[in-house]
Amino acid sequence: MGKGFTPAARVSKFEKDVWSIFTPLAAETKAINLGQGYMNFGPPEAVQKAAKEAIDNVESNQYSHPKGRLRLRNAIAASYSPEFNRSLNPETEILVTAGANEAMYATFAGYLDEGSEVICIEPFFDQYISNISMNGGKPVFVPLRAPERAKDSIISSHEWRLDIDELRSKVTDKTKMIVINTPHNPVGKVFDEEELLAIGKVAEENDLIILSDEVYDRLYYPPLQKFPRIATLGNLWERTLTVCSGGKSFAATGWRVGWLIGPEHLVKYSFAAQTRVVFSVNSPCQEAVAAGLETSLTQPIFQDQIAAYLKKREILAQVFDELELPYTVPEGAYYILVNTNKIDIPKDYPFPAELDSYFGLPGSLNDIVVSNTYYS
Repeated sequence: MGKGFTPAARVSKFEKDVWSIFTPLAAETKAINLGQGYMNFGPPEAVQKAAKEAIDNVESNQYSHPKGRLRLRNAIAASYSPEFNRSLNPETEILVTAGANEAMYATFAGYLDEGSEVICIEPFFDQYISNISMNGGKPVFVPLRAPERAKDSIISSHEWRLDIDELRSKVTDKTKMIVINTPHNPVGKVFDEEELLAIGKVAEENDLIILSDEVYDRLYYPPLQKFPRIATLGNLWERTLTVCSGGKSFAATGWRVGWLIGPEHLVKYSFAAQTRVVFSVNSPCQEAVAAGLETSLTQPIFQDQIAAYLKKREILAQVFDELELPYTVPEGAYYILVNTNKIDIPKDYPFPAELDSYFGLPGSLNDIVVSNTYYS
């Protein structure tokens, strides 16, 4: 083929991602897929009903306003204003996006120039790297660190800590943004107010934007009674964009509905990028997510979901207890990190050649393991 068929450098540098191997392998081997962030049950009844009704409505099958359908923006404002300690403006401070991932992509597209640096806290969702680099940016890494006793003990995700001095050392004159994720994928850590304020101080000292990935904000476990949001602390609202997910909140990850919340002076550039990327978002599913948020104001949708996942967490933890494998108990989200160093894998074990961080055989648990590949 001629040079016209040569792919752009921004895509050719990406190797086969874990999901294009992981998910088909789980299906092929009939393994239980515990590694990908989706639910094995459907959305709440009210949400499903609203989706079906929206499909039967002519108007809601057409293009929506690029900012998102007004019903959904109003529902987001009603649901989140009390949590953000302010009256959110659905016209200027909320942007509906094609999933949370697109919210992040549009923000990187709206703010990064060639060579701009974005600090990411390891381990992290792998899409961060491609979203940053495809928009000309450079990801810079700083790790969460587990305590030494995690090698042979069960620990809480809260014990994973970020060294603020190490974070500060990563800032250069090219740094534009810090990305945080809470509840954290895959550690399950919920950053407390003290930690968030420390991160915010670094951002303020260096005039950085904070992009807070909070897609699991509706899934945190007792004894936590409240989910801390960095945008609500001090003066950090003015420099923070918060990412949320309708798919994660309502067990509808295939619907691809998310949103950004932030001050008008930040949201408007993510919006400017989004209109050039996707223009508008899935209309019927926006109606359904709006119905879910409206229902959650009077019914315990999220509380019921937390109770259901708490039971699932206990069941899965019992498996690793029986296997005597140490693990991290998550404060939020639906991942458990397991230390598999005790597993003695024979040298002739039939691993797929390209894989070194997970296994999948008939009847096995197919799970992601934090290995050296998570760290720079």
